[in-house]
Amino acid sequence: MSATSISVTDLFTIGIGPSSSHTVGPMRAAQAFVDTLSEDPAHVTVTFRGSLAATGVGHGTDRAALLGLVGYTPTTVSPEVEPVLGTPIPASGTIAGPDRTVSYSLVFDPQPVSEHPNCLYFDARAADGTVLAERMEYFSLGGGFIQDRAEIDAQHLQGPLPAGAASAAREADVPYPFECSDDLLVLCDESRTSIADVMAENERYLHKSDGWDTVVRHLDQVWETMQECVAAGIEKDGTLPGGLDVKRRAPRLHQQLLDKDADDRPRGLDAMEWVNLYALAVNEENAAGGRVVTAPTNGAAGIIPAVMHYCRDFTDGFTAEQAREFLLTAGAVGAIIKTNASISGAEVGCQGEVGSASAMAAAGMCAYLGGSPSQVENAAEIALEHNLGLTCDPVGGLVQIPCIERNAIGAIKSINAARLAKLGDGNNRVSLDNVIETMAATGRDMLTKYKETSTGGLATQLGFPVNITEC
Repeated sequence: MSATSISVTDLFTIGIGPSSSHTVGPMRAAQAFVDTLSEDPAHVTVTFRGSLAATGVGHGTDRAALLGLVGYTPTTVSPEVEPVLGTPIPASGTIAGPDRTVSYSLVFDPQPVSEHPNCLYFDARAADGTVLAERMEYFSLGGGFIQDRAEIDAQHLQGPLPAGAASAAREADVPYPFECSDDLLVLCDESRTSIADVMAENERYLHKSDGWDTVVRHLDQVWETMQECVAAGIEKDGTLPGGLDVKRRAPRLHQQLLDKDADDRPRGLDAMEWVNLYALAVNEENAAGGRVVTAPTNGAAGIIPAVMHYCRDFTDGFTAEQAREFLLTAGAVGAIIKTNASISGAEVGCQGEVGSASAMAAAGMCAYLGGSPSQVENAAEIALEHNLGLTCDPVGGLVQIPCIERNAIGAIKSINAARLAKLGDGNNRVSLDNVIETMAATGRDMLTKYKETSTGGLATQLGFPVNITEC
């Protein structure tokens, strides 16, 4: 998949927590698997490999895959559907859903496959024992994106496009083909247009069958859902599921800020405390399995909403149209990162999740502030550069520690990067492409224990075990 072919409707999707790669992706994979069968299965064995096995229980991967088998989708499923997040899932049993009832067996094998650390496969039988499918493999690539075995093999054979290869983009018939930020800046310069406008023209092509209005409605729904998620996170109190006894902080922080700001107009660094609140609210909702926007992942879902809320509440004139432009600009950066590196914590560490989201948010905000395309690129570069090397080491395999606070810090970095870039002239010695290439290389060099396996780093400090069932 090239940058040009990645739509904002794919990068920003509405689903449930706590993880895009470990919850949303497996649910979609299970649904895709059942759709390939000639009849409804009576029994399915699901085998989780690599990171999906190592931290799958904490991420609700087992629950998600089973819900997908019986007809639920991330977009439509209620967060409260049974079994609720945090409920222990037996290794074998029966599950019922809107489309079918299936008996199942679950196998956890933490040994990764070579192509990607997030792999799961399915074996299915009919009621009379007939084999319907054997070892149907799927890969969860981060951000809810999935590929089956044939697709990932084709991608590995095809290989990445070289940097600066806009003329060779696989979707060369779109108005503005690009694979990297250098391509994108050339296109903006030649056409004297913004990054958001470049994305919009490509979206019109990609969605020519269902119309540009579909994209507009999707972006509006994304922004509306982000605001609803912040509001829900501020309202709900209690303890997050999973056994770490992490208390929700957003309601108390919100009340503290209201008490502090009696004139309803916080000043100076007080705004940063509200940004922290927005990010915490989203990621506490995500950790509880609530409805969130994958942006570009669930583990980093609080950063872009927090920065957009900052623009809404602490600047003048953040309209619905500007929210769309923000998301289109951020989407261009996310597509470039996904194409040339990864947005998967299991593949490159949290630099690919929080780092990518921070870069996307910085780009969107810089564009909103009136930044030129080169300043927007610089904003994304600054934000991503200062997340390089960030590990993914969730305690207990849960998207709680350090993930929730990390989103608050990432949102603040985004705002700082956007403002710093806007003060500059857009000329930077290190380009966004340089940083993306470095992130990919750093991810390859990073030890597996620091990439969403909860076997190293902070995850080992609190003595909280990860529930892994060896096959």
